[in-house]
Amino acid sequence: MKASFNSLSLTSRIFIGMVAGIITGFLLQSLFDDSGDFRINLLGTDFSTYGFLVDGIFTIIGQIFIASLKMMVVPLVFVSLVCGTSSLSEPSQLGRLGSKSIALYIGTTAIAITIAITLALLVSPGQDITLPTNASYAAKEAPSLVQVIVNMVPTNPIAAMANANMLQVIVFSILFGIAMAMSGDAGKRLGAIFEDLNHIILRLVTIIMNLAPIGVFALMAKLFSSIGLDTIVSLMKYFVLVIVTLFVHALVVYPTLLKVFTGLSPLMLLRKMREAAMFAFSTSSSSATLPITMETAQHKLGIKNNVASFTIPLGATINMDGTAIMQGCATVFIAQIYGVDLSLNDYLMVIATATLASVGTAGVPSAGLVMLAMVLQQVNLPVEGIALIIGVDRLLDMTRTAVNVTGDCTVACIVANSEKQLNIDTYNNPNAGQKDEDVDFEHFKENA
Repeated sequence: MKASFNSLSLTSRIFIGMVAGIITGFLLQSLFDDSGDFRINLLGTDFSTYGFLVDGIFTIIGQIFIASLKMMVVPLVFVSLVCGTSSLSEPSQLGRLGSKSIALYIGTTAIAITIAITLALLVSPGQDITLPTNASYAAKEAPSLVQVIVNMVPTNPIAAMANANMLQVIVFSILFGIAMAMSGDAGKRLGAIFEDLNHIILRLVTIIMNLAPIGVFALMAKLFSSIGLDTIVSLMKYFVLVIVTLFVHALVVYPTLLKVFTGLSPLMLLRKMREAAMFAFSTSSSSATLPITMETAQHKLGIKNNVASFTIPLGATINMDGTAIMQGCATVFIAQIYGVDLSLNDYLMVIATATLASVGTAGVPSAGLVMLAMVLQQVNLPVEGIALIIGVDRLLDMTRTAVNVTGDCTVACIVANSEKQLNIDTYNNPNAGQKDEDVDFEHFKENA
């Protein structure tokens, strides 16, 4: 059984771990009561192991898995971006990469929230639904756009790396790479070291990926052992609306943009995004999934490092299409629950605010809810309405994170193709990158 499981592709193993975790979580919910006692009495013995499993084993394994992914983010972004920037043939290329990437990320966000509001108005998720409107929610204050721009430049790059402030890490990495490119032989010698470091870090990412089925199983088992199905049922209309809109954006908007701008097969992109999407779904974090997204972009999609190293980390920071969809649906839902009629100007304000806020709140913890609070305040809706949807937001967050990483790679492919930095043969090869995922833990020398 062990041999047959290991012979499966990594994608299949992760999927099996995810499904097994979901089933285990629901079984734990049905077998244990609120006190944590086993509902089945065997030979007069009550088994109280719920806390040991859920808050013990599953929590430890899941948190270690997420921590191992986050451990790779800063060194991967710094080393990869330095390699990519220092190898640019002309400084103007960096400006083109930045302008194209930001324009596409902001554009897709505007499209996402427009679709969300349109579908929400057609479905009316808050119509004829009775929910308590006395719920409370303390909104965090969002930084101003000016402050965000100023904070992009680190006063202490080591502190920026320690705090995983990705915008600051990106800025410092770019400046460091440019300085290396302008330093002649010294830059070339250091560049060779960074290339070796980049290869080793990507190999470490591969090792962590091979442990993913266990980590994903633990995360899913813990989550689905505590999700209240009654909460989902009470918000079913809103929940289904957001899920459907996310799928429309991922399976219609992204493929259309890819086909229009590159002529490439969208199905190939979606096929190769399966692993990254499952990682994103399990961790609910674009940043934690960043090492996997980078590996997918370079090894499976054929995006050259000098484009992937810039576009993918930037997308993980500012691309919030999934969050924008949640905001559009949530705004209409909350307005209908509180009986507030929003005008066309209000909806246009929601689109503009959410689109600009996707950049302005980058790197802020719980950025999605911070952005939603800003949007609600902009159209004079009660921020307390956020408390109404928090019960199902964890599941929705998992799905929208998967959409976000798909968008990151879509934009990276479009930008790389426009810069002639996309290996078409690798992109069209359905088996590209699969060999790089294999790790023989028993024979290290054979992997060298």
